[in-house]
Amino acid sequence: MSAGQSKTQTVLKKYSNELLEDWTKGMTAGGDGLVPASELKAQAKEFIDLLGQVLRAGNAADLEAPEWGPVREFLSGISRSRARLGLTSSQTAIFIFSLKKPLFERLEKELVKDTESLTSEMWTVSQLLDGLGLYTVQVFQKSREEIIIRQQEEMLELSTPVVKLWEGVLALPMIGTLDSARTQVVMESLLQRIVETGSEIAIIDITGVPTVDTLVAQHLLKTVTAIRLMGADCIISGIRPQIAQTIVHLGVDLQGVTTKATLADALTLALKRTGFAVTKTKI
Repeated sequence: MSAGQSKTQTVLKKYSNELLEDWTKGMTAGGDGLVPASELKAQAKEFIDLLGQVLRAGNAADLEAPEWGPVREFLSGISRSRARLGLTSSQTAIFIFSLKKPLFERLEKELVKDTESLTSEMWTVSQLLDGLGLYTVQVFQKSREEIIIRQQEEMLELSTPVVKLWEGVLALPMIGTLDSARTQVVMESLLQRIVETGSEIAIIDITGVPTVDTLVAQHLLKTVTAIRLMGADCIISGIRPQIAQTIVHLGVDLQGVTTKATLADALTLALKRTGFAVTKTKI
């Protein structure tokens, strides 16, 4: 690939300013304005410089070669930044693919009298840019997956708030489905708050849990066990009639676990256990 590689180097060096202008225009036309034109131009210039360095070093056909390390690192940064901005994989890949047209035009201009070399060079460069474009998409997809996982974890934490109802009494209102991942977050959050506040009682309110099956019941029992191991007691509130029937039908053993129909009933019991009483004053 040395001959073609040398010609590509010539084009990159000879037409660098023209390439930069046309490439930036192509990206701007295919983008949505989230990345400023000035930033696109700076990124394009850096990529052209890095590409030229690799072509001079040789072994340009192997994108996994050490020579391509700086280029891969640069494109990874591009892909991750676009993933954070909310762009699509297509809008990310256009950074590479939009270079084809201006680069091919300059190659054709240089090799207009050598059709065979032009065909060979355009094929080689096309494969090279396709590989780099696919690399940006792969990094973009991985970045998006990481962002989604992080957002899900943050949503889990937000959806399991531990509230201090009274001195020594914590409450955890559950809303939505209780699965293994959420159970882990629930236990970690609740146990941490028990340690921080020195609370004696924790109320888990499942009023907002739509259904209770064997798996959900097992998750609840694990949480109750963990709370007891921390030296605190646990009350489960929000046991609606249909949930009570389901638990009995499933044969789930809640023996030894205190349950109440409402959060208010659970709080009343918790206050009583901690030595407080709620009374209605006469006006």
